[in-house]
Parts: sequence; C-alpha cells; structure tokens
Amino acid sequence: MSDTLYLQLDMNIQVQHPHVYLQDIARLSCTNPKILNRLRVLPVANLDSEKPGRYVMSVMDLVDMIQKKEPELTITPVGEPDFILTYKKESTPGTLFRWLKVFLVCLATFFGAAFSIMTFNTDVDVGTLFQKIYFQVTGKISSGFTILEISYSIGLAIGVLFFFNHFSHLKFSADPTPMQVQMRKYEDDVNTTILEDLNREK
Repeated sequence: MSDTLYLQLDMNIQVQHPHVYLQDIARLSCTNPKILNRLRVLPVANLDSEKPGRYVMSVMDLVDMIQKKEPELTITPVGEPDFILTYKKESTPGTLFRWLKVFLVCLATFFGAAFSIMTFNTDVDVGTLFQKIYFQVTGKISSGFTILEISYSIGLAIGVLFFFNHFSHLKFSADPTPMQVQMRKYEDDVNTTILEDLNREK
C-alpha cells in the first residue's frame, strides 16, 4: 500500500523570501513522517528578489514536482486548483512613517464620514423636521440646540460605534466588523479576477 500525501492550499499565499519551499505555501499531511520531512523542504519557486509581486501557480505544477521526488506517493490536493503567490519584501517602516499613515487615514475617514452625514441631514432637512417636532410638542420655537439635536448627535455616534463593532482595542462582539467583511470580499474578488485573467490568456 502506497503512502498518501494531503496537500492543502489557499487561494492567495504571501511569502517574504524569494526562495519558496513547499512548507511555506501548503499545509501538508502524510502517512509517512520521513517523506513528509523531505517534502517540507522541497523547493517550488525561486523568485527574483528585486521583483515583488503576484505569481500565479497551479496545483498540478506542485504535484509534478512532488511526483518527481516521490514517484510512489499518492497525492491528494485539497483546496484551490490554482493559487496566487504574493511575494512581498519584508520591510520595517519607521515609527514616524507608520503613525503618519494612520493619522492621514483617520483624517480622511473622519472628514469623509462627517461630510456624508451632513449631506444626508441636509438632503432630508433634519433641522426643519426637528423644529416642527419641537414646536408641536412644546409649543415653542426651537433654538436649533434642543434635546432633540443633542440626543440625535449622541445616538448617531453610539450607532456608528455599534455598527462598526470596534472602538480602539475594544470589540463589542466576536463577529467581524463590516469593514473586515468588505475587505475580505474585495480580496476574494481581486484573487478571482487575477486567476480568471490568467485562464483567459491561456
């Protein structure tokens, strides 16, 4: 009875070294520990160290490499038939540069959200609505700074925090935030597009 190797791969695998081995890109399981140890250090790619980027590979390429080294081995791939190898140089940006990026992102997010909220309130004329409600309930003319505006502002801030499920290091639940969900969808769409474009070129 021949030994079996299970080979599991993700759609996009990030590496930070140009010399890529099988253990760097795949999760391996084999009935023979000696074969498993030999295959862990099997070279699968030698990338140009000066050209970080995305490289598309096929599982069948890996299967061919493994069979040349272990011809009697039964290989069972699990996961994606094609995958993307993302080579990214390991970099250690300075603390000042990292904080500058965080500051700029926070600035753009804050003013972008503020602009969106203001345009929404202007479009639906929330100010006039509050004035009418205040006059109907109290019989007085609203000054524009009443309990309605205050509670609306506080409720809006609390609603944003609960919606994004994130404030500094505090999370209100174990669920991923909407931003994390959207980023994951975006990554999946990018990976799918890259693989489909390659298949069309072939």
